[in-house]
Amino acid sequence: MQNSKKSKLKKMKNIKSIIILFILGFSIAGCDKFLEEDFRSGITTDNFFNNDGEAQLAVNGLYNLLHSTNTYTTRGLDNFYQNGTDENGPSRNVNGTIFNYYVAEGVADGNGTWSVLYSLARNSSLFLNSIDGNDKISDGVQKQAVGEILFLRSLAYYHLTNIWGDVPYFRELLSVEELSVIGRTDQNLIKSDMKTDLERAYSLLPVSYSGSDLGRPTKWAAAMLKAKFHILDEEWAQTKAACDDVINNSPHVLLDHYADVFDQSDPANQYNDEHIWAVDFTSNAVNGNFQSKRTDDYNPRIRDEPANRNARPGGDGTPSNLELFQALLKEQNEDMTGYGWSVPLPEIARQENWEDGDMRYDATIVTEHLGFQLTHPYFRKNWNLDQEHSLRGNHPENYIVFRLADTYLMAAEAENNLNGPEGAYSYVNAVRARAFEPDKPWSGMSKDQFNIALRNERKYELSAEGHRKMDLIRWGILVETIQTTEQRAWNNPASNIKPHHIHWPIPLAEIELNPNLLDSDPTNNGYR
Repeated sequence: MQNSKKSKLKKMKNIKSIIILFILGFSIAGCDKFLEEDFRSGITTDNFFNNDGEAQLAVNGLYNLLHSTNTYTTRGLDNFYQNGTDENGPSRNVNGTIFNYYVAEGVADGNGTWSVLYSLARNSSLFLNSIDGNDKISDGVQKQAVGEILFLRSLAYYHLTNIWGDVPYFRELLSVEELSVIGRTDQNLIKSDMKTDLERAYSLLPVSYSGSDLGRPTKWAAAMLKAKFHILDEEWAQTKAACDDVINNSPHVLLDHYADVFDQSDPANQYNDEHIWAVDFTSNAVNGNFQSKRTDDYNPRIRDEPANRNARPGGDGTPSNLELFQALLKEQNEDMTGYGWSVPLPEIARQENWEDGDMRYDATIVTEHLGFQLTHPYFRKNWNLDQEHSLRGNHPENYIVFRLADTYLMAAEAENNLNGPEGAYSYVNAVRARAFEPDKPWSGMSKDQFNIALRNERKYELSAEGHRKMDLIRWGILVETIQTTEQRAWNNPASNIKPHHIHWPIPLAEIELNPNLLDSDPTNNGYR
């Protein structure tokens, strides 16, 4: 799959239409408290969903919510899935509330993310009810629109149940009175419904897109999200079936070189055949919402780099390391203008902790640049120093949500838990084949040995991609892992993490609006 400059321009025109739609009140994404609006008033099937164009415009509007700072644009979802694991942490004393597990009711409790995800769930339900079965919309447009909406609503509840466990759940639009007293629903019921919805989404969505439609979910994205739900519930047969379908029947393939998976240096060619689904970003967006700021967390600050920046290797009166370094950066049209917030923790940053010969290390970790030693290690796979196409606060890099290597590793885990390692080796060895030269395939393991080894394989293959926290949680080893991970001097998560930290507390702002949210669990996930 390839993008193009022409398709990017076309996408920008579509964005303008989306903005108009939101100004008209089609979305309430700016609302901070999801109980404060009566969502059954406003646009209905009778006064808006009258043709294909209006249905497509409605679906396009939903994607705006994925570009919120509380979801994929900055560290919104990364705070729940990436920060506070054994892979990355802050390069200085910042974001400590999240990383050090000081979260409490009303303190970094995710209220902004909660609001955006419920906007997505709520608007998806409105649009689904208005489009599905609407005889004013053509069959082809209706099928794709319904498939996309089902996927996006399932994505919203995937994040909501992962982060908060039992949460308010509705599939029809409720009145403000109903929302003000709604309680929490067992997450298992919600996830069961989402798996069913994703089966239908799979049947409706196309196998691929091109041009300006890149970034929409295909049937393979629906299969991947369904597999994610299944693996969290240790439903191994269903996990493997979904993964095998993607591996055997989709157009996606593993790239020959690991670094190429993350190469987005050309904004006109951001997609590749390993990406199953990504949240699409572009620079110079007309309303400031469609460019990524997440890259800035992984880009260094020039005030930090290089190491020994004030030293003058040529002696007194000669340029300092900083001056020499900046000159070389300028020659390559690069600069270090990021925040430097998210860097590898010491253990993963040291090459000796990786398996001998693992070529993924150099593609993942960078400790020197242009011949200069850096003060901090960084995630090379997530940085972009390009000062022509990727400026601070204005990055076009896509957020890669699902890619094929993850599919292979999930299939391997599922097969091992179903039948032992013999049938699982082929899956994990397909991923390892490009990581080592010569190959280092697995063999001769017991079932337990395979599962333990796979934990490290996922850590190194998928580092800093937003999978680690849920992996540690579903394996039941989050607390012990954090307590034994080497940290830096300004962090102390090992002293603070407790078993209840597998979930966040329901946001205090929501409880104040609706005390019934505590009826099924007065402890609020153990935070009271």
